[in-house]
Amino acid sequence: MKIIPMRDLKNTVEVEKHCIKEQDPVYVTKNGYGRLVVIDIEYYEKTMQKMYEAKAVIEGLKDLEERNTEDVADTIRKLKEKFLLK
Repeated sequence: MKIIPMRDLKNTVEVEKHCIKEQDPVYVTKNGYGRLVVIDIEYYEKTMQKMYEAKAVIEGLKDLEERNTEDVADTIRKLKEKFLLK
């Protein structure tokens, strides 16, 4: 993890190199307090994809817990009726 003061953002090339090479965010502080996070776009996209996948898994587990599921055989039968008999 890299932490830099706001004034060091002037050195954008170094910040960019760190983000790309380390695939790690750079935390920017102002007056000693966290203010910004700078990350590489690929790192951001990968992280967001993982979050969307985790959310889908959590929702699926919640459906299982609440018994909001359907039997596989019933689902296949309904799909066949819907798409093959028309």
